[in-house]
Formats: sequence, structure tokens, C-alpha cells
Amino acid sequence: QVQLVESGGGLVQAGGSLRLSCAASGRTFSNYAMDWFRQAPGKEREFVARIIWSGGGTYYADSVKGRFTISRDNAKNTVYLQMNSLKPEDTAVYYCAAGVIISTRPGDRNYWGKGTLVTVSS
Repeated sequence: QVQLVESGGGLVQAGGSLRLSCAASGRTFSNYAMDWFRQAPGKEREFVARIIWSGGGTYYADSVKGRFTISRDNAKNTVYLQMNSLKPEDTAVYYCAAGVIISTRPGDRNYWGKGTLVTVSS
């Protein structure tokens, strides 16, 4: 059974930092792209960042470029999202997702976690 389990969310002041983790299990993800998406209240789910598990290549949404960093630990089968210089508009539920094809559309991802809430106060 494939599982993606997020952790690390919480309440932080604007300008602060958080690191999210996504523990992956249940299959080999070497051929997958591992993504972070987020969904703010009343808004659609949007792509945040991607890392290609095998090669390590990364890609970011313009809104987080230069502030967020995605990485992975192969030994721990875990993907991380380091979030710095957080803004109130970063407030959302953050989801880990895995997909075979390269796409920023939520519907194209094969597996999802249940999400972790990040709240940034002004």
C-alpha cells in the first residue's frame, strides 16, 4: 500500500521558516516525480515544487522561487520542502504527491498524502 505522509506544518510568523517532510512508502519511487502542492481556503490546489527522484532535478512555481527548496533523502525515502521568508499568502494545506509524468496539474499525480497545514501570521 502506497503511503505519502506529510509532517512539519504549523503556525509561523511572516518572515519565518518551516521544513515540511514527506515520508514515502509502499513502492519504489525511483521513476517518479515527487511534488508539493498547496491549497488555500477557497482556492484551487496549486503546484509548488518538484524533484525528480532519480536525477534530483528540481522545478519551482514562480511564487516560491528563491524562498523554497525541495530536496530528498534516498536512504530515508523522504522528500523535504524547506520554506524560508514565509508570507501570509503562503498559508495553505500543503500536500505531497507523486506522479510518473511531468505535470503541474493535480489530476495527473498518481499518489497523494493527506496534507499538513501551514499558517503564516502577519
